[in-house]
Amino acid sequence: MSLRENSIYWYLAVMAVASWILVNLSGFDEVSRGLPPAHSPDFFSKSYAKWEMNDIGVLKNKLLADKMTHYSDDRTTYLDRPEFFSFSGEPTAPTPDNRPPWVIAAESGLLSADGKDLLLNGKVTIARAGATRLRPMQINTSNLTVKPETSYAETDDWAELVSSSNRTTGTGMKLIFKEPVRLELLSHVQGKYETKQ
Repeated sequence: MSLRENSIYWYLAVMAVASWILVNLSGFDEVSRGLPPAHSPDFFSKSYAKWEMNDIGVLKNKLLADKMTHYSDDRTTYLDRPEFFSFSGEPTAPTPDNRPPWVIAAESGLLSADGKDLLLNGKVTIARAGATRLRPMQINTSNLTVKPETSYAETDDWAELVSSSNRTTGTGMKLIFKEPVRLELLSHVQGKYETKQ
């Protein structure tokens, strides 16, 4: 073969070498093979809302947040200003029994991948409005772990229970917020109670 006949092969070889050099210089090859950064968000939502119904279609729990960010590596969900509502009415009733919901609000939160643990950070308020034969109740605390499936919450931090004119404080708290409601302050318990005259 003559040089003229081989020129097409020389041209293709030069183009291949030039392309390989450009790819290596640009770093494009490394970017395309690279993994996403650890703990990077894969989606987010503003004005997030999630509802959970019981077996017969009655609202059981509701979770709201100003912003939700989901992370792909551990499948956790970060929440800004979350509010968790637990409707503790009779679970088999087709309509709610007019009991006000428990409302748990925090500065920020983290929902586990399986949805079984809601870790609320910063200042946390737990409240239930009053109703017929039901006194209003408010609990002030911080860094609370909520287990929505079992209507259970706990903290190792200071907690304050305010109901009517009564006030009880302690360190560490366990709360079951379904009927029958059970609240336990674990240590350093002090109370201030209104006396009837």
